[in-house]
Amino acid sequence: MQQHAFKQMVPVIQDADLSGKVVLVRFDHNVVKKGVIRDPYRIDKTLGTLYNIVERGGRPILMTHIGRPKNKKTGKIECTPENSVGPVVEYLRNKLHTNLYVPEFTIDGDNGIVGINESVNAAVDDLRNRKIGGIYLPNTRWFRGEEGEGFFRDSFAVQLAGLADVYINDAFGSWQPHVSTYDITKYIPSYAGFLIQQEIENLNNVINPVRPFVAVIAGAKYDTKIGPLYAIYNKADNLILGGVIYNTYLCARYGISIKGVSDSDIDAARELVVMDREKKKILELPCVVESDTLNGRIEGKYRTICVKDFKKGDKYNYVLDIDPRSFEDNRVSEAILNAKTIFVNAVMGFTPHFTDGSKALDETIDRNVSALKMYGGGDTLQEFKNLCPGLYLSVLDSAKYYFFTGGGTVLTAIEKGSPYDLQPVQALMENKERR
Repeated sequence: MQQHAFKQMVPVIQDADLSGKVVLVRFDHNVVKKGVIRDPYRIDKTLGTLYNIVERGGRPILMTHIGRPKNKKTGKIECTPENSVGPVVEYLRNKLHTNLYVPEFTIDGDNGIVGINESVNAAVDDLRNRKIGGIYLPNTRWFRGEEGEGFFRDSFAVQLAGLADVYINDAFGSWQPHVSTYDITKYIPSYAGFLIQQEIENLNNVINPVRPFVAVIAGAKYDTKIGPLYAIYNKADNLILGGVIYNTYLCARYGISIKGVSDSDIDAARELVVMDREKKKILELPCVVESDTLNGRIEGKYRTICVKDFKKGDKYNYVLDIDPRSFEDNRVSEAILNAKTIFVNAVMGFTPHFTDGSKALDETIDRNVSALKMYGGGDTLQEFKNLCPGLYLSVLDSAKYYFFTGGGTVLTAIEKGSPYDLQPVQALMENKERR
């Protein structure tokens, strides 16, 4: 579906009246690890939306989540410097040369911030009167209502809406229906920012690809990727697996055991093995790297093993990488080089010690000069940038490459079959219908 069709279905920032309005904008600036920004790419991709708001007379209140401060088992919310928006705010201050104000609210022990109180009103007045450049709210997941239910959730949605005249969602990577991405749209006019528009336009190139279509999927756990894996298997002409997902497939396919792969995951993967006997879409990578330990790439404790040597009942230590020679295999290289669309959501090895497989994959894909090459996921992008820095910089603005800001969102949309089934996008569509 092309961009004009998207605009017919989803309200977009271009159609919003922003002049003189306080604009609450949800970004996915979740780039902080242990108090440090690993890669500002996600922040930089939202600057167009932020500039547009200010250029058209809007006064921005920014918000994002950082990490997972809420313990899913205990329900406790840990508000610490490691999951603060502070590094993001400092980055934007230096980048934009503007004064961003971060309001402080009382943290209620293990419950996080109960809600937004009247102490922020003076800052909102300063924002309207251009005494400050913008307001950046604390980590949305510090607020008790953001992922909660009942009174605190409803209250937080009303409080957020009370801060602003207009809401913009530009957080493609935040596909979960939380208050700051979903509930807020029930109360004020809501629109999609430029990044979400761009991401969904490119997501349609994965969901409705030009063929031949090659997909590369990896992950640390098999069971969490079953739904998206089957969806993309059905869509792709060829599928390359990596990481624990590939290890699990090999165990199910050849009757072997590999350390770190559970019996339950092997049982689940047998369905994929049966499916592929007929369709033969999976491109087996013939050489993998076995290691005796997870503690690093230790000389004498790792080696290359070959799939052709597997015998039922064989037991192996940890398989932590793909040998680069696998991408010289005729079937693998020909499929990649002849593809018209390539989608990668994969780190092939156990980082940071086993990276040869990922580097070989990226370099092989780049040899295909005509394909549209799309990378999804923070880890996938970070690995690409670390291993092939020159290539990364040379293709960053290439029409033949696209880097998604949210790998989980891409996989969720693939599983659902449409970006319009993502709940935050549905919420924007429903907001448009109510107006």
